[in-house]
Parts: sequence; structure tokens; C-alpha cells
Amino acid sequence: MKTFTFAAGFAVLASAAFAADPVDGLWKTQPGDTGGYLHVSISECGSAICGTIDTAFDKDGNEQLEYENLGKQIIWDMVPDGGSSYSGGKIWAPDRDKTYSSKMTLDSQNKLTVKGCAVGGLVCRGQDWTRVQ
Repeated sequence: MKTFTFAAGFAVLASAAFAADPVDGLWKTQPGDTGGYLHVSISECGSAICGTIDTAFDKDGNEQLEYENLGKQIIWDMVPDGGSSYSGGKIWAPDRDKTYSSKMTLDSQNKLTVKGCAVGGLVCRGQDWTRVQ
């Protein structure tokens, strides 16, 4: 009986440890000023959430294999606040080469609102990203 109880307890802990965060996946950004957009891979990195530029596309949807920022981290140190909200992280805006305080809200399984904020959070710029995978 002790063995069964230990095994059941371990299974519950293991399943919680290996459960993916709801924002994990591949996300499409909104088009930028030139009409191009990115695919960003979001996953857990330690106890936080991070995002890396996976693929870049031009305004016509053609993959840009020579995009200089492929593989760069665009989101880091984001932590869940509960209720599908995340904060405390940073986001890098490649179009402006600036880093901002960031927050995100998972509005549905397929829509992620991502914001970069300055001036202590008083001025924010955001986008709605859609899930690719």
C-alpha cells in the first residue's frame, strides 16, 4: 500500500511539473510598419516564460531566411500572474531596437495580447498575436 501511495503521489507531482504553460507554442505577430511579421516560439525557461524569434516573413508572406534577428530572444522573465495574465518580463522591439517592460494576456487559446510599456507602465504599445501551433 505504501508503494502504491508513493507511486500515485509521484505521478501527480510529475504531471504537474511536465504540464505545459497555456502560452507555450508558436505565435504570429501582427505586421510591422513594412508589412512583415514574425513567428515567435514561446516556452518556459526556468520558472519564467521566454520567447524567441523563430521565423520572419515579408509583407507577401515569403520567409526571410537572411533576417538578422532569427533565434534572438524577444521576450524574457515573464511570470504568470494567474487568470491568463503575465507580467514582470521584458520585450525587445526589433523594429526600434529597444527593450520595454512587458505584460501579456492570453485572451483565448489562439489570441495573445502582448504589450511593451515605458514611463513606469503609463505608455504601452501592444499587439495581438495569433497562435500558429
